[in-house]
Amino acid sequence: MVLFKGAATALVTPFRNGKVDYESLGRLIDWQIESGIDGLVICGTTGEASTLSDEEHLEVVRFAVKRTEEACGKSARRIPVLAGAGSNDTAHALKLAKALEQEGIDGLLVVTPYYNKCTDAGLLRHYTHLADRLEKPIILYSVPGRTGVNIGPAVVKELCGHPNIAGIKEASGNIAQAVEIARYCSEDFALYSGNDDSIVPLLSVGGSGVISVLSNVMPQAASRMVHAYLSGDTEAAKGLQLELKPLIDALFCEVNPIPVKQALAFLGRMEAEYRLPLCPASFSSCKRIREALMGAGLL
Repeated sequence: MVLFKGAATALVTPFRNGKVDYESLGRLIDWQIESGIDGLVICGTTGEASTLSDEEHLEVVRFAVKRTEEACGKSARRIPVLAGAGSNDTAHALKLAKALEQEGIDGLLVVTPYYNKCTDAGLLRHYTHLADRLEKPIILYSVPGRTGVNIGPAVVKELCGHPNIAGIKEASGNIAQAVEIARYCSEDFALYSGNDDSIVPLLSVGGSGVISVLSNVMPQAASRMVHAYLSGDTEAAKGLQLELKPLIDALFCEVNPIPVKQALAFLGRMEAEYRLPLCPASFSSCKRIREALMGAGLL
C-alpha cells in the first residue's frame, strides 16, 4: 500500500508567456528521473495548482505521466506519479480526483479543505467520503500554515486504517505532533515529511521519506539523504541534512514556490515566471538564493 520510500519531488509547473511551458516541464521530469528521484508529485502546492484551471491541471498531469513512462522506459526503472488534488468543496475535490485517476496516476496527494475551516468531524467525513469513492490510494496532506486546517493525531488515528488511505504528508512544522502521528505508521500507512528542514527527524521516528521542494534543485542529494538513513547510515543522512540547511532555508525565504522557481532559473532549467498573486522574488531574496546555490556547489 505504501506508494514509495525515499524522496518524491513536489515538482514546479514552469510557465512561459502565461501558459504552461511543457518543453521545460519535460526536461525537468527527465532530469529528476535521471538523478534517481523516487517519485514525482505533480500539481501540488509547489506546482501552483491553485492557479491552474481544472483543464490545465488534468493536462499537466497527463503530460507528466506520459513523459515519466517514456523516461522510465529508457532506464527500466518505474517511479510513481502522484497528482495533487483537494478542494474546499468535497464534491469538487471528488470530481477532480476521479478525473485525475483516468490519467494513469499511481495515487493522489489530497490537501485539507481550505478557507472552510472544518472541524475534526468534518475532516473525517471529507477524507472518508473521498477514500470510499476513489480507486487510487490517497495520501493525506496537512499544511495548516497555508490552509488554516490541521490534521491532528486524533484524526490520523481514525483514518490510518482505511484501506484506501496510504499515508500522510506532515507539513505542520510541529515535531511533537509528527511524533504522535508516527505512532500510527504501519506497512499500510506511511509518514512523509512535508518540510525539508526536518527530513531526518521524521525518519528517526519511522517516516518513510519526504515530499520535497529541495529535490527540485538537488534530487540526487534529497534521495540519498533518505536512503542513507533507511539503510542505517544515520551519520551520512544527518550530515546531508545539516549541510543542506542553508539552501533549504533560502528556498523558503519567500512563499513557496517563488524561491525554488528562481533557483531553477538561476540553474538555467526554466523561466522564473509565476501567476498572480505570486510574483518574482525580491532583489535581496534573489541574492540569498544565488549565494545558497553557490554554497551548495550548484553555481
